[in-house]
Amino acid sequence: AQQFAVVPDTGSSNLWIYSSNCKSVICRTHDTYDAKASSTYSSSGDAFDIEYGSGGVHGYVSHDVAGFGGVSAQMGFGEVQNVSGATFYVSQMDGIIGLGYDTISVNNLPTWLMSTNLEDKSFGFYLHNNPEQSYMTIPGFETEGYTLVNTHNVIEQTYWNLNLVSMTGPNGTVDTTGYKAAIDSGTSLIIGSSNLINPLIEGIVVDQMCAGIDSLPDITFRFDETDYVLKAADYVVQVTEFGTTQCLMGIMAMDLPEGFNYFIVGDVFMRPYATHFNRNDNTVSFYTRN
Repeated sequence: AQQFAVVPDTGSSNLWIYSSNCKSVICRTHDTYDAKASSTYSSSGDAFDIEYGSGGVHGYVSHDVAGFGGVSAQMGFGEVQNVSGATFYVSQMDGIIGLGYDTISVNNLPTWLMSTNLEDKSFGFYLHNNPEQSYMTIPGFETEGYTLVNTHNVIEQTYWNLNLVSMTGPNGTVDTTGYKAAIDSGTSLIIGSSNLINPLIEGIVVDQMCAGIDSLPDITFRFDETDYVLKAADYVVQVTEFGTTQCLMGIMAMDLPEGFNYFIVGDVFMRPYATHFNRNDNTVSFYTRN
C-alpha cells in the first residue's frame, strides 16, 4: 500500500493523487502514486481534468483499491500530472478525496463512498481550532459529548445542498431567494457572491492584530426553520505564524460564475457545528459540543 495525505472534500466527488509521472514542480515535494509498485493497478486511458475555484488539476484515469479510514473500495481515480493555481503549491495535501454526490463526478466515475461495501454510508466532521486536533468518523457519527441542533434534508444532490432561508448580520436580514447552502468541508471560509456577502458583513471591521474582536456582532444563518449563530470568535480566523497571531475575516465575497446559485458554507461554519453527512437518507445534521 502507498499512503497519501488527502483533503476529504464534500464539495467535490472525485479521488485524485499526484502521479509519479507528474510534470509539475509541486510533485517533487509531495508523495506521488507509483502505478508500477501496485499489483492491483489497471489503466484506463481516459483524460482526467477538474477545475476548482482555486485552480485545476490535469492527468488521466487509473483504477486501484483505495483505502480511507480503514475502509477500502475498488475504483477509478485521477492520476494528476499537472496543476494550476497557487493553492496547490502551499498545501501539504497529496490529493483530494471527494465526498460529494456522483452527479458532479468528473468522467461519471463512481465516488469512493458509494464504491465501498459500507452499510452505513455516512460520516462526520469534528473541526477544531489549532492546536486542538480535528478528526473524522466513518462510518457514522459519534454523538457522545455533542447535542443535536437539527437535521436537514438535502434539497439538491450535487453538493450537499440545504435550504438557505436567510442570513442576518448587523444591517438586517439578507434575501437569499434562489440560493442553496452547499456544506463544503473543502473550503476554508464561508464564501458567496458579493450581492449576498457585502450587505451581510458591511460595517464589520476585523482588526489585523485582533483588537476588539469580542465586540463584533453575531451573524445568523437560517437553514429551513433553524437559526445557526456564529459569534465573532467563530467567523474571525486567527492565523499564527512565526510567533505572531493575525486575524482575518472568515466570510468573504467572491466573483462566482453566472448561474452558480450556491452559498458555500465551509470550515468556518463547521467548527462550531460538528457535521454529520448521511447518504443513507440524504440529510445533513449539525451538533454543538456539550
